[in-house]
Amino acid sequence: MIRILSHFHRRGLRQWGRWPVAVRGMLWMVAGGILFSLLNTVARGLSMQLDVYQAQFLRYLMGIVVILPWVYRDGWQAYKPVNIQGQFWRGAVHTLGLILWFTALPQIPLADMTAIGFTGPIFIMLGAAWFLGETMRGDRWIAALIGFAGVLVVVLPKMSGTGGWYNLVMLASAPVFAASFLITKALTRYEKPGVIVLWQAITVTVLSLPMALPHWQMPTLWQWFGFFLTGIFGSLAHYCLTRAFAMVDISSTQSLRFLDMVWASLLGWLIFGDVPSQSTWLGAVVILGATVWIARREGRRPVALPD
Repeated sequence: MIRILSHFHRRGLRQWGRWPVAVRGMLWMVAGGILFSLLNTVARGLSMQLDVYQAQFLRYLMGIVVILPWVYRDGWQAYKPVNIQGQFWRGAVHTLGLILWFTALPQIPLADMTAIGFTGPIFIMLGAAWFLGETMRGDRWIAALIGFAGVLVVVLPKMSGTGGWYNLVMLASAPVFAASFLITKALTRYEKPGVIVLWQAITVTVLSLPMALPHWQMPTLWQWFGFFLTGIFGSLAHYCLTRAFAMVDISSTQSLRFLDMVWASLLGWLIFGDVPSQSTWLGAVVILGATVWIARREGRRPVALPD
């Protein structure tokens, strides 16, 4: 049985290696989006039961716990960063985005939260052009703007009412997360994906601890299990994201983030009973169309970056 599984594993790797680099990078991005949607679902449930900053701290503490077996296997030297200062800068920026994100998370349906976060690709594409020197091709802008139009179809009908303030708080987190992802892209030029994921967990855990202590409440056994799941989903999601950033231009992956809208709508409906509105589904169709179009174009484009 082990020999058969090993054969299929090698065969799968060979097939994977034949795919264009751009397509592989996009598939890493899609996988990361699904995992982030699962993470957000569990984190939202936990942040509705405990203090939001305690939930933020425990989510990243569990991220460290999940990665420790690999650190033990490979040795600490394998996870020693080349640029420790860059890791802490990235952690500080990401922590600021998380403060805003966790503050709004319990107050907003998953689909709306995800849609608001889709303003991030616009900031990322601008930053990639200005700070990373990436070529901003017209089709990438078109895909991002069409996807953003789909987001507006979802969000605008819901910007009034009691949730309006929290919508703005969630919106404020988008450019901060964009800055964090741009730093991640810069770090992938000389850091391994596993190193980046581990040090993000370490830095965010350390910086979140002071906010978690004032309203600390001992989690139940099920809540500990939930936080362990967030550690698994979060670590895998950030690993997939980092692999995608290492393979292709960060700007070419941003339209794929709009697919997260579909996963968030389904999970919000299944777990929290948030029935997606007609505007949500209409926006999702627009988003999906932009995603499929840019994915086909990027798949035909030669990519010179190494795998």
